[in-house]
Amino acid sequence: MATVLVTGGAGYIGSHACKALARAGHVPVCYDGLVTGWRDAVRFGPFEEGRLQDRDRLDAVIAAHRPGAVMHFAALSDVGEASRDPARYWENNVGGSLTLLEAMAAGGVRHMVFSSTCAVYGDAAAAAGLDEATPTGPLNAYGASKLAVEHMLRDFGMAHGLTHVAFRYFNVAGADPDGEVGEHHRPETHLIPRILEAASARGEGLTVNGDDYPTRDGTCIRDYVHVSDLVDAHVKGLDYLLAGGASTVFNLGTRDGASVREVIAAARTVTGLDIPLTVGPRRPGDAVALVSASDRAREVLGWEPVRDLSEMIATAWAWHQKGEVYRA
Repeated sequence: MATVLVTGGAGYIGSHACKALARAGHVPVCYDGLVTGWRDAVRFGPFEEGRLQDRDRLDAVIAAHRPGAVMHFAALSDVGEASRDPARYWENNVGGSLTLLEAMAAGGVRHMVFSSTCAVYGDAAAAAGLDEATPTGPLNAYGASKLAVEHMLRDFGMAHGLTHVAFRYFNVAGADPDGEVGEHHRPETHLIPRILEAASARGEGLTVNGDDYPTRDGTCIRDYVHVSDLVDAHVKGLDYLLAGGASTVFNLGTRDGASVREVIAAARTVTGLDIPLTVGPRRPGDAVALVSASDRAREVLGWEPVRDLSEMIATAWAWHQKGEVYRA
C-alpha cells in the first residue's frame, strides 16, 4: 500500500480517484489550489492546499507525507478557452507540471500516473479506433500542453529514473454510484452535465456547437467512459508502476462513439424529460470524432470498462438532482 499525492484531488476526476485509492488500501493526499476544485469533495484522505507553481509548498508537502507516487490531475481542460487563451494553458498545465516534476525529483518520488487526453491525437482518423501508435497532432493548446507533459515525463525518466503511466482518456462522464462525489463545475462546460442542467431548467438552454460535421448526424462523435471505470484504471496503473512496470501510455475508452445528438437522446430516455436545444457555431479546436481502441490497457492492466452510456447519464442525473452539493 502506498501514500499517493493526488494533484487536483478536489476536482471531478481527482476526487473519484481519491475514493478509489482509499478503497484499494492506499492513502490519498489531496493537493489542490481550489481554483476549480471543491473543499467539500475532499473526503478520503488528508488535504493540503497549494498551487502547482508553488515549489516551496510542494517540497514541504512531499517532505511531510513522503508519497510513494503522484497521481497528477491538476490542469485546465476547456478546449474553447485553450483556443482563446493558449498562454494560460502553457503556463498552468506545462509550467505547473514542470515544477511538480522538479519537486518529485528532489524529494525522491519516482512514480507518476498522469492524466493525459485523447486531444493529443487531434483529428486523426482510425476506422478501428485510435490506439497508442496513432500519430499525435493536437488541434489546441489543451492537447498540446498535455503532450508536452508526456515528453517531459520521458525526459525526467531518463535523467532521474522516474517511471510513469500516461492515460490518454476520452470523454469522462457519470458520477460515483454511491453519490459521495460527482461532477460540479462553475461554469459547466462538459456535455452531459450541461444536458442535465437544460433538462431540469436549472441552467441555460443547451447549445449544440455545430451540426455540420461530416458524421452520421452532423454533430461531433466522442467515446464516453464512466468516471468510476476510469479511476479504476488509475489504481491499476499505480499498482503496475509499484510492481516495477516500465513507463508507457494507455488509451482509456470504450471503442463505442456517440454523437452529441445521440447523447441528448439517451439523456431524454434516462430522465424522461425534454431537453431544449439550439444549434450554434462550431467551437474552435474541436475534432470531428475521437473514439478509442483500449486493447493495451486491457492486455497489460486487465482493465475493462463495465458501465455504458445510460449508466453514465443515470449516475450523473442522480448527482445532479442533489442540487448545489459543493459549496466550498
